[in-house]
Amino acid sequence: MSGDKKDDRCRCRMIHADRVARAKGAALAGKEIDDLAQLFKAMGDPNRVRLLWALEQGEMCVCDLAAYLGVSESAVSHQLRLLRQLHLVANRRQGPVLYYRLDDDHVSRLLRVALDHVRE
Repeated sequence: MSGDKKDDRCRCRMIHADRVARAKGAALAGKEIDDLAQLFKAMGDPNRVRLLWALEQGEMCVCDLAAYLGVSESAVSHQLRLLRQLHLVANRRQGPVLYYRLDDDHVSRLLRVALDHVRE
């Protein structure tokens, strides 16, 4: 891909009104745009992707995840809190242990589709 700006533009100025109207008709609400941006921002961090991928393999506690990543439990808890707020992970308590898992199958599919894309 060339660094020339002209390669990224049409060679003539022409608005396709039907295409613009179709895009406007399908536009997402502001909150949905913000939520999607937050989702991709959260998944833009390599350690959070590692956490999500580990949880794709099955539920784990904070201690397990910290050992897996080689970071402190506090650092893992901080990341999990953000992922939980975005509904990417959920947790359950069993006695003194708090286990984390992917929130639902959508998260698993999102990870797998993204991985398929980058492997192409």
